[in-house]
Amino acid sequence: MKQIPLFLGPPPDYTFDNYLPGDNEALLAHLDALQLGDAPVYIWGPSGSGKTHVLRALAQRWQEAGAQVGWYDANTPQPWELPHQPSLLLMDDCERFDPGQQHAAFTLFVEAASQGLAVVAAGAAPSVDLPLREDVRTRLAWGPTFALQPLSEEEVRAVLHREAARRGVVLGDEVVSYLQTRFARDLKHLMHLLDRLDEFSLASQRAITVPLLRRMLSEPDTAP
Repeated sequence: MKQIPLFLGPPPDYTFDNYLPGDNEALLAHLDALQLGDAPVYIWGPSGSGKTHVLRALAQRWQEAGAQVGWYDANTPQPWELPHQPSLLLMDDCERFDPGQQHAAFTLFVEAASQGLAVVAAGAAPSVDLPLREDVRTRLAWGPTFALQPLSEEEVRAVLHREAARRGVVLGDEVVSYLQTRFARDLKHLMHLLDRLDEFSLASQRAITVPLLRRMLSEPDTAP
């Protein structure tokens, strides 16, 4: 009988302390100085480039300072309403907003401007190229725009090693090299593979090695 593990790994930890900036120091400096009433900030980059990490880290920082943060993405059920006494509005995966969510996003932009709130949004492409209504694209482009720059190979290795250590997992250099030479530097995908590998190692009761990784990859991925 195949053993089904009860996977109790630590949840993702989205902070600026564990975010490798790479060539994105200008973005982090701008967010560090962000204040109420500043122009909206738009961040774009492909899937896995770290947009959600940056937004969640910013939310945590403001919440720790006592601010109310509103989070809205394509999975946020409607109606979209501002929290009580809001300070910061965050919008993620803007390219996935359906017509109703686009209308809600436009309304939030209007309310944020009238109340002097801070707004940071993220999408997969420059705002002008997003499949959104024109008034939403215009508001996304009101303020500074930052394109997230991909991490170098060494920086990706550092992220994988650090995440493995956080989980209490030993991840040898040969395993990381195998992942890097066979998969794109998409951290979202690589982290998903690390999730699978952690679970597979637990179920197999074997240390993480390249042969174990190959065995895992030969089996179908049943994740949703």
